[in-house]
Amino acid sequence: MSLALPSIVKQFVAFFGVGVVAIIVHYGTLIGLVEGGGVEPVPAALAGYSVGGVVSYLLNRQHTFRSGRPHVEAGWRFAMVMGVGFTLTLLLMALFVEKLDLPYLPSQVVTTGIVFLWNFAAHKWWTFGR
Repeated sequence: MSLALPSIVKQFVAFFGVGVVAIIVHYGTLIGLVEGGGVEPVPAALAGYSVGGVVSYLLNRQHTFRSGRPHVEAGWRFAMVMGVGFTLTLLLMALFVEKLDLPYLPSQVVTTGIVFLWNFAAHKWWTFGR
């Protein structure tokens, strides 16, 4: 007997895999800017989010959602969703790092988890949805 996973579970797993790649790029940018470039954590987190977002778009369009939606349409939708995620990242990182004086990496981990859930839902049902 074969256990077939529902398509949303398969997409979530694929989204998670793509997310790991995007997070490596995001955190690499964040840590490089903070530790090597002397940039403050909040703007470094936003730069990392932006660079990781490009990776996320390219891989999710191709591998996770297999969208046939034209780039011209999917692109602006993706940008809108990422804009909300960017704003969430800004607000959460400013709260954790600047207001609560928490370390930037654990703060980014919590922020990433929250934004990840937003991004999956919005991309599934709006950016790449039918």
